[in-house]
This record gives sequence, C-alpha cells and structure tokens, in this order.
Amino acid sequence: MIEVKNLIKQYGTHLALNDLSFSVEDNEIFGFLGPNGAGKSTTMNIITGYLAPTSGTVSIDGHDIIEDPIGAKRLIGYLPELPPLYLDMTPREYLKFVAEAKGVKKQDLKAEVDRVIERTAITDVQNQLIKTLSKGYRQRVGMAEAIIGSPKVIIMDEPTVGLDPVQIIEFREMIRELGKDHTVIISSHILAEISEICHKIMIIVKGKLVAIDTPENLAKKIGGDYENMSLEDIFLKFVEKEGAGNADSI
Repeated sequence: MIEVKNLIKQYGTHLALNDLSFSVEDNEIFGFLGPNGAGKSTTMNIITGYLAPTSGTVSIDGHDIIEDPIGAKRLIGYLPELPPLYLDMTPREYLKFVAEAKGVKKQDLKAEVDRVIERTAITDVQNQLIKTLSKGYRQRVGMAEAIIGSPKVIIMDEPTVGLDPVQIIEFREMIRELGKDHTVIISSHILAEISEICHKIMIIVKGKLVAIDTPENLAKKIGGDYENMSLEDIFLKFVEKEGAGNADSI
C-alpha cells in the first residue's frame, strides 16, 4: 500500500530525515515511535504531500506523491496534531464542506456526513459551533474529516495529545476499528499507546531508522519488560544490541 524509499529531508545543514525506507501493508496499523524532534511529523508531511523531500520517493497504492500528487492524495485522510477546523462552523456544516471539497457526490453527501458523525461519536454536538467544543470533541471532528470519503489510508499525528484518560481510551478504540477497513499510520512518543494498537512499529531517532518490527518481535529483540521500559531504555537496548555506537550518537 505505502512504499517509502531512501527518504531524505534537509533544512540547510540540518538533516531531518536520513535515508529512511519502510513499507506499510493493506489494513495494517503502523506506528511511528520516537521522541519529539525525531522526524515523525516531517515523514507524515512528506507522505501526505504537504512537504517535498530533498530526495527519495513515496508511493501510495502505486501513485507517486511527487509525480501523481492528485492520485496519491485522493487515497489519504490526514489528522494532524492540531486539526485545521473552521471554528465558526458546526461539525455538520464543516463536514459537509469537507465532503464537497473531497468530491463526494451531491446525492451521497448527507449519508456520508451522517456516517462519519456516527462513527466518531459526535452526534450530540453536531449542531454546536466548533469553537465551543472541548479539545476531545474537536479532535473527533478532525477524525471525522480525515475519514470522510473513505480514503484507503488514514494518517494521524499524535492524535491523543491533550486528551484526558477516558478520551484517550475511546480514541484508541476508534483507531482499532479504523484498522479493520483502512491502512492506518499513527505517530506518537508514547510507547504504551503504540504498542497497544499497532501491528508493526518503526522507531526513529534524529531522522534515522533504529528498528522496525511487530511489538512482539521488538520485545524479543530487546528482552526485559518491554511495556514498562522508557523510550530511552529501548533506544539504549537497540544501540547495545546492534552495535550502532553510543547513546549520544542516536
């Protein structure tokens, strides 16, 4: 479904992504794990076509994001860390606007808006102004925007940041459900979140690939109590295991 090859992104002398390559399969929930500044958001912005890479390629179901941006972007729904909502609209008005912009047929508009409102559990607030909604409900509206039109790929950048514990649990369950019908990429710096819901995990630090595997195989590789380890412990384990140098070099 998604093929990323030899991705490099450079800002002046700063190398944000360093020869990053990976693939994501159909209906896979794929996690980007890394500390702030690791390159997770940069990678997502390139996959979605928002940023151009310095070099390398990204293909979405055979559509190159540079050579065929329209074909590739039609397949993507994107939930950034801060959803770009129109605060003076209601969720229903906003989602109708987004559906029209995405090319949903006029006769299907109401049914599609109804579908995403129900799926993201915002029925009770669908006619309130978005600016009056809580952080949790705004994030749900952002999720509804991402999935409207049923894109094959859903990309989410730190989707649970700022949510309370109950909202985080509910959001994770929504992501699991989405994984049944969509390919999902989710970034986070929270290990427990990624390990709970993802089929495969990629760990990146300072734009470099440190490890990529299933949660179970990562646990076997590093040994110990995987779920209770800090990110720093995991990075140290991989550095020690793979002989990639000292911890300061990651």
